[in-house]
Amino acid sequence: MPTYERETTVRSSFDDVWAFHSRITGLEGVTPDWLGLRVERVLGPDGQLDPDVLEPGSEVALSIQPFGVGPRQHWTSVITDRECEDGSAYFRDEMVHGPFDRWEHTHSFFADGDRTVIRDRVEYELPFGPLGDAAEPFSKPGFAAMFRARHRLAKARLE
Repeated sequence: MPTYERETTVRSSFDDVWAFHSRITGLEGVTPDWLGLRVERVLGPDGQLDPDVLEPGSEVALSIQPFGVGPRQHWTSVITDRECEDGSAYFRDEMVHGPFDRWEHTHSFFADGDRTVIRDRVEYELPFGPLGDAAEPFSKPGFAAMFRARHRLAKARLE
């Protein structure tokens, strides 16, 4: 299965970085404007609207319209895992509805003195079976641009 990974280090405490990424405002804060992100709905695992923290079972419905072109792409993800202990943490979201046949995104964080390492790992499958498989090499530049922007924005918000 294709994967994409990116890592960066921010000059910010582990606790601050973890708290920032644990909320929907963190997603909004690291999403580049050119994606045209719109958070449509966030439900906590208990059905509560707009929970403070994205716990396992939380559902995030959003839409994007890259560069304002074409129809909005709707996407729903569920937080499936979340752990934090001893200076390391992660959470995982899985797409349950959206443009990919499969999308599993693991967000990991590691304390490094007064800095924090942020690592994103995405495992995905493009739609359209063999045609999607053939197009997979062309997906990497798009992922690279998006995650480069996300990590740049994380640094700007957290340092």
